[in-house]
Amino acid sequence: MNFTGYMTEEHKHIAADDSIHPMEKALELLKGQVRSALRSQWEGEGGLQGLLTFRVPVATPEALGWLSRQKLFPRLYWMNREKSEWVAGIGEADRIELTGSGPNDRSFKLLEQAMQGKDPHARYVGGFRFNNIQQQNELWEGFSPTLFILPQITLEGSRTAAMLTCSLWIGPDTDRDEAVRRLLDALDSVDCSCVPADGAQLPELLGTTYSPDREEWIGCCRKVLDTIQSGEMEKVILARQTGLDFAGPVPAIRFLMDYPFPESSTYRFYFEPFEGHAFVSLTPERLYRRDGERLLTEALAGTVTKEALKADDHTASELLLNSEKDVREHRFVKDTIHRELQPVCSVIDMEETVQVLQLSQLAHLYTRCTAMLKPGSGNDSTVLRQLHPTPAVGGVPREASMQLIASLEPFCRGWYAGPVGWMSRDAAEFAVGIRSALVNGERVFLYSGAGLVRGSDPDSEWEEVDQKIGELLAVTKQAT
Repeated sequence: MNFTGYMTEEHKHIAADDSIHPMEKALELLKGQVRSALRSQWEGEGGLQGLLTFRVPVATPEALGWLSRQKLFPRLYWMNREKSEWVAGIGEADRIELTGSGPNDRSFKLLEQAMQGKDPHARYVGGFRFNNIQQQNELWEGFSPTLFILPQITLEGSRTAAMLTCSLWIGPDTDRDEAVRRLLDALDSVDCSCVPADGAQLPELLGTTYSPDREEWIGCCRKVLDTIQSGEMEKVILARQTGLDFAGPVPAIRFLMDYPFPESSTYRFYFEPFEGHAFVSLTPERLYRRDGERLLTEALAGTVTKEALKADDHTASELLLNSEKDVREHRFVKDTIHRELQPVCSVIDMEETVQVLQLSQLAHLYTRCTAMLKPGSGNDSTVLRQLHPTPAVGGVPREASMQLIASLEPFCRGWYAGPVGWMSRDAAEFAVGIRSALVNGERVFLYSGAGLVRGSDPDSEWEEVDQKIGELLAVTKQAT
């Protein structure tokens, strides 16, 4: 295993002014700030080093339209579930990358070592593989076991304000003139329009395949239910890969732009390391939010399909809260998270009341949890080791379920069900990368799973997986 990346010695924020500018003006101001700031600080022993960030307030843009027009890769996007924070990024100012296989815990520890040298305010966007021991395949090329990018240029903001930002790393051995030239070239390449790019429509859908197919799925479920019946397991999540073949290259950004349920309570995550190859997740599940030593996480498990039952939100809630199977499944997740946080948290406040998270076509049971990390545990390595994978994507017990999943599923999960989001030294927010799509040229692979507990029915779980990918299928306008 090895990390690539840079060590940040200092970080300077340089803002043009506090006025709100149109995109064209903001870009010119940024370029002027880059030139003047570096000219004024080029002198002195060793010259200027470290991470420099330049910021200009801009009129709140249509970020996805803007992102769809950019030709600089990687292209990244994140929006939280509350829709109160978002970031769209292009290019690469810095990266943290872990290559090679090995236990997830080792990956998390090495990541923390790399983050120690980073500026505490620099926000890296990326994700992890679900199981870094599992053998990977060529479908996931470009998605390393651990990969986080500090974009060269970002649009970031909230419901009411936005900022255009560019970042520059000057290391001890950096050719400063070349680094500045690359940044200025990147700024010159920015398309200022926020109107979605022409021709970025989905081509015709030609066919659908399943891995496993329905017969294989039922067989896998029965093997899992046998282990549960024997007492070896309490819960296991099995997933399915649904392959879609299209008549031409698929513009992956459309899965975000054409998402037909904008008010649905989902995170939006998009990572396109190079053109035509992207991972998209429209996930309802928070892994955690960390601000210093304060931690916010949740238990999310138990599902009802509103469309199939022709149920409104109220009816869906009643069905879920009175379902013995779903309440039991949720309790597994809730109890496991509470137990796993105990070694690293001084305070754990798990809500007693189970709530219902309403999505467009589904509803889930969820319980919020706030906690305070113990001194020395207030870092993402510690939290990731304790929480990933949650029982909602792995199972109970954790290690045994991971081994069983790897032995039964006939495909590679890659980043599906892994932690995806952003992190800095002092704060982070991760979602669980479910309800996701991997775009690979003319092919798209959709991923979702179902939780098996005592009493689960394999046919019903197959239908539940269909419902969970229904929102992604709806984007193709050919959902069945």
